[in-house]
Amino acid sequence: MEFVISHLVKSYGSKQVLKDVDFVFEEGRIYGLLGRNGSGKTTFFNCVNNDIDINSGEFFFRGESGEKTPVMPEDIGYLVSTPTVPEFMTGREFLKFFIEVHEEIKPDKTIDEYFDYMMVPEDDRDRLLKDYSHGTKNKMQMLLNIIASPKLMLLDEPLTSLDVIIAEEMKNVIRNQKQGRITIFSTHLLDVAVDLCDEIVLLHNGRLEPIDKCNLGDADFKEKIINALRDEDNG
Repeated sequence: MEFVISHLVKSYGSKQVLKDVDFVFEEGRIYGLLGRNGSGKTTFFNCVNNDIDINSGEFFFRGESGEKTPVMPEDIGYLVSTPTVPEFMTGREFLKFFIEVHEEIKPDKTIDEYFDYMMVPEDDRDRLLKDYSHGTKNKMQMLLNIIASPKLMLLDEPLTSLDVIIAEEMKNVIRNQKQGRITIFSTHLLDVAVDLCDEIVLLHNGRLEPIDKCNLGDADFKEKIINALRDEDNG
């Protein structure tokens, strides 16, 4: 399976944020979407998630025999840096409600097994979500996407503001979940992209440019990327 972006364009008035974006993402790999703050990473995700309209172009899944399949809402998992959860529910109530509402989901674990997988402490599981730390709320958001098991995972700066322990736990979960799906992980941190991702794609001047990861250990090559990002015209 591949996720194909074909000639995608998105403008806000006279400001063109995405310019003829053309790229193919392959199943089973984590793609680091690297770009400066304001380069259009969230705009790109919002287009793919159909949260905003595009000006032109298309995106679709392509199977092994070349058949095109439209992207449906249930095909996408979207994790944002600032999690939004129903703070009047406990963590356990939230997961139970999510599973009950989505009847098409067939969980392969119990709720406590899911909590164990995400390393949510036992004394947090029956507490109100309003009392959860930022990192644990982020884990809950990730857990919903694991239960739903979408084909495409969009991770928009999900490690921002997490402490070092939870950030490493989240990285391991993302690595463990990459098989059978396409994962696109946006970040403005080069070292995070190098550590976590199989492929790195630079969002620069409104276009996606693949980066040869094997060169990223070279100081001159890193400097070239940094200079490209420094020259970003944001539109």
